[in-house]
Amino acid sequence: MQRERICGALVHLVPLAPVLAAAISPAAISPAAQALQSANNGFVLLSAALVLMMTPALALFYAGFVRSRNVLNTMVMSFSAMALVSVLWVLFGYSLAFSPGSGPLAPFIGGWQWVGLANWSAPYGNGQLSHGAVALFQLTFAIITPALISGAVVERIHFRAWIAFVLLWSTVIYLPLAHMVWGPGGFLGADGLGALDFAGGLVVEMASGVGAAVAAAVIGRRRTYPGQSAPPHNVPFILLGAGLLWFGWFGFNGGSALIAGNLASLACLTTNTAGAAAAVGWMVLETLQRGKPTAVGVATGAVAGLVAITPAAGFVSPLGAVVIGFAAALICSYALQLKNRSGLDDSLDVLPVHGVAGFVGILLTGVLALKVVNPAGADGLLAGHPGQLLIQLKAAGFTALWVGVGTYVVLKLIALAIPLRVSDQEERQGLDIQAHGEEAYNTEFTG
Repeated sequence: MQRERICGALVHLVPLAPVLAAAISPAAISPAAQALQSANNGFVLLSAALVLMMTPALALFYAGFVRSRNVLNTMVMSFSAMALVSVLWVLFGYSLAFSPGSGPLAPFIGGWQWVGLANWSAPYGNGQLSHGAVALFQLTFAIITPALISGAVVERIHFRAWIAFVLLWSTVIYLPLAHMVWGPGGFLGADGLGALDFAGGLVVEMASGVGAAVAAAVIGRRRTYPGQSAPPHNVPFILLGAGLLWFGWFGFNGGSALIAGNLASLACLTTNTAGAAAAVGWMVLETLQRGKPTAVGVATGAVAGLVAITPAAGFVSPLGAVVIGFAAALICSYALQLKNRSGLDDSLDVLPVHGVAGFVGILLTGVLALKVVNPAGADGLLAGHPGQLLIQLKAAGFTALWVGVGTYVVLKLIALAIPLRVSDQEERQGLDIQAHGEEAYNTEFTG
């Protein structure tokens, strides 16, 4: 009798089987949702490829400025950052930067739950992306940041010291900063202070500029600086590198929208506009000061404008981007002149072109940001909210302090085990031969 009751109950449950199965199994993804996820993943992966290309472009850009006997070493510094940070990122970098933290340190650093990119196939956010695509995209930012710092110490840093610097600096400086700005519950980001940094004004640009200034000061001047100034050995390299950087910046800023939509379109539009405005502004300034614009000046101006728009790209209007571009040209040109008079041997002007331009962009985001442009952002000073400018200033100050002190400590720790710079003789010979036993042009080394 009891058996008959059970069988009868089961018969009545048969129509409910699909409902029960849906309740205990993952929800089915509609074809439309799958197509949307695929499209967004494809967009982010393409953006990641563009940003990854920016590091070899940076290598080419930097190589044009240095003496011919240091070309290979300058380029290998960027390429080595690609290799080292890529491995670090998979092992623990993405987890510490972007996973939720725990306890009192949660606003400052993530956890260990995604070590080895164990979550690569899991949906990201609202499910329109996968963690694998986002991890690859964010990796490219982590790569180019220490690579930018190399421009301040080219032609004299010991290559082994550089390797150690990339590993330590990325781990103890970059990963916490990325978490604080972009990670869940981050101290500086939307869940904390409320700073706006769309694509890396704090995390990449200010961090690299401040880190570069400290590294240049700690390692010291080149042997012939400032008495003997060598002109760029290959200006076409500089122009080609700058052009490829400009191209890659569409992935840098546009991809930071993480969805192939209107916001990505706006970010790309403001990026191009600011870069162009800054290039025009730099040409005008050089014409007024020297009577003619230089090729190096045009390239430098464009890069400064692209840097300045980076934190603002998805928060300001195209007209706001024009203002940011011209402001970057004016302020960074003056900052470069001040740097030259200061005696700081920031060889390739990382501080004025990236640090100062990043700072300008962070502050002007607090002035020009509009919620009507991006509801996820905030209104700035011109929209009647001066408090956002104060937030941006606080975030910039904290970033400068965090990176400045941290970079100094990292370099001093490395110096305990590895010489930070090469000998005078090795510097005269050139770091291509000293570090790699090769030459770019096979003309200078005589054995």
